[in-house]
Amino acid sequence: MDKDRITGAAKDAAGKVEGAFGRAAGDASTEASGRAREAAGTVQNLYGQAKDAVRDIGDTAGDYAKDALDKGSDIYRDGSRAMASTVRDQPLGSLLVAGAVGFALALMLNRQPRRRNLRDYYYR
Repeated sequence: MDKDRITGAAKDAAGKVEGAFGRAAGDASTEASGRAREAAGTVQNLYGQAKDAVRDIGDTAGDYAKDALDKGSDIYRDGSRAMASTVRDQPLGSLLVAGAVGFALALMLNRQPRRRNLRDYYYR
């Protein structure tokens, strides 16, 4: 519970008491002051509730992220084990696939940049 909620509830209660006292005594200024204090307490209480809600949402999001990370690491571990067993069972096929991927990457990385035609810049 946030301290703003506690303070707001106290102000709200004090404002209600002050407003009731002003109403019973017939003093309009005391009653108005009590109503103002009650409203300020209500607003501060709502502010504390909003802070608590945001804190709860942040904690929940953190918990979801931790769970996702744990599940992701489990999936990664399972995939690594499956890949290791496939490589162990079929070493030649794994070597050929790795070589093909490396060759494709080398072709993409060593490709010459496309030359631009100067006519495109001067004759538009």
